[in-house]
Amino acid sequence: MRDSQINVDRERLRVAPSLELAVTWRREVRAGIERIWENVFDWEHLPVLHEMYFNAVEQIEIGDWGWRVALTKNPGTPDRSMVLEMRADREKARYRVQTLSGDGAGTEIWTLLTPLAPHRTAVEVRYYLPERRPERLAALADKYRASCARLWNEDEAMMMRREEMMTRASAERRRSEKPVPLGPSAGLRRRLPLLVEYEGEPFRIVEGEDGSLLAHATICPHWLGPLDEAAPQNGILRCPWHGYRFDMRSGESADGRGYRLAPARALRSTGHRRSEPRPLRPADIRQQHGQQAEQRQESADLIDVIDARRVGEPAERRCPDPGHPER
Repeated sequence: MRDSQINVDRERLRVAPSLELAVTWRREVRAGIERIWENVFDWEHLPVLHEMYFNAVEQIEIGDWGWRVALTKNPGTPDRSMVLEMRADREKARYRVQTLSGDGAGTEIWTLLTPLAPHRTAVEVRYYLPERRPERLAALADKYRASCARLWNEDEAMMMRREEMMTRASAERRRSEKPVPLGPSAGLRRRLPLLVEYEGEPFRIVEGEDGSLLAHATICPHWLGPLDEAAPQNGILRCPWHGYRFDMRSGESADGRGYRLAPARALRSTGHRRSEPRPLRPADIRQQHGQQAEQRQESADLIDVIDARRVGEPAERRCPDPGHPER
């Protein structure tokens, strides 16, 4: 049997004769080949970014050649465990993921890459299975075609976001002591959670468990993952890419993996008040020469702004650029 695309047949890949080609999946990915290689070697994201399919992963061995891990697929039962090995051939722009033992033992998944542009790569994935029955191969082909598309969609989104954040991190930022006006505190609370920028860095304003407002960093220091939609759990943020966990206020690691999130920023009052129309109450409504009464004016809540201080720091102490985590 000869497989089309990129002119590489199974003999050149040295696929075992006992394996049958179940499906070949192709698409163009909006990421450069370096981002893809980075993603291929990143075994740690499998049960977090792809939580629909995988339950847990543990590294066995890793090196320039690739990696070997113990992986458990959902629902996490022992019969869903396997040992996977990824071997990369950067020179020939291809890699193989082989199931060494456990569920699906003997399966080989080959991925062939063709760079098209700085941020575009053609991808071809071939599934070689230890299965001879045509009806079973057809059923597995549909399953793998759907899962492959989902996995690459999720990986592509992560690679594109990482590229964007790396470009942003390398750009020169302009520092400013000017605070960010956020409006009346009562109105601000109704808009939470709220994304803002301070000195070129993104923050998300949330309400703490004690009712206080704070602006936490939204960039994971591990791989620049997005924390802007991470739901705080008991004051802890979890990165959706690799599951790294951080204390929302202090930025300290909450899982002992050594990374530190940029500490949250405090919100402070400007000390000014302003008058705003307040909604009419039934008692305020009266007819006067056929006209409804005008809304009364009253002072609004104090105006809050995002402060240059970290949460818990004295006002006179200045901190380094926000968004630059410390290890």
